[in-house]
Amino acid sequence: MAPPPGRQAAPPRHSTAVKCIATVLLALIILTGLTVLIIWLAVQPKKLRYSIEHGSIDGYNLTNDGHLNATFKFVIRANNPNRRISLYYDRIDVTVSYEDQNLAVGHFHPFYQPRRNVTHLEVEVVAEEAAVYGAVARDLRMEKKSGDVDLDLKIRAKIRLKIGVFKIHRKLKVNCGPLTVPFSSSKGFERVFCDVDIDD
Repeated sequence: MAPPPGRQAAPPRHSTAVKCIATVLLALIILTGLTVLIIWLAVQPKKLRYSIEHGSIDGYNLTNDGHLNATFKFVIRANNPNRRISLYYDRIDVTVSYEDQNLAVGHFHPFYQPRRNVTHLEVEVVAEEAAVYGAVARDLRMEKKSGDVDLDLKIRAKIRLKIGVFKIHRKLKVNCGPLTVPFSSSKGFERVFCDVDIDD
């Protein structure tokens, strides 16, 4: 039935409700974006930096049947340049590999890194009867004769970024290499900077 002359039909109630919900959602999105922007501007996060300051190998022994025993020693420099972000390292795994084959894996105790802090971590990763065969074993024997070996070191850590009262969980990936590591601790080592990536 048509409305009486001079009166207009009222808009459907569900249409008004949808418009209201859409307006509220849009306002929340804009507010959230502004909040994130303000926090970012206030915090001004800087990228974490890692480097390998020293490396050496002790107790190296590669048997004729392709089993490796060795202790890989490294000094890792962890630099947190942020003025308003500190870090909790909840779990740290370090892997030493050669020609894409893992030789040793180590796990290290959690620690806390304050703001604007540089921490030096002395780590030892031990290979015990690690199986290496074929070309990998042959190349390792050749590099042993040369006095040093090119290794890759990977750090995987579960971290929490502390910003004020907030803590944000993240996964840290640090790739360092190739590292030219001497078999003798008395031989020089050249500092190597690492690639850093942080995921959700």
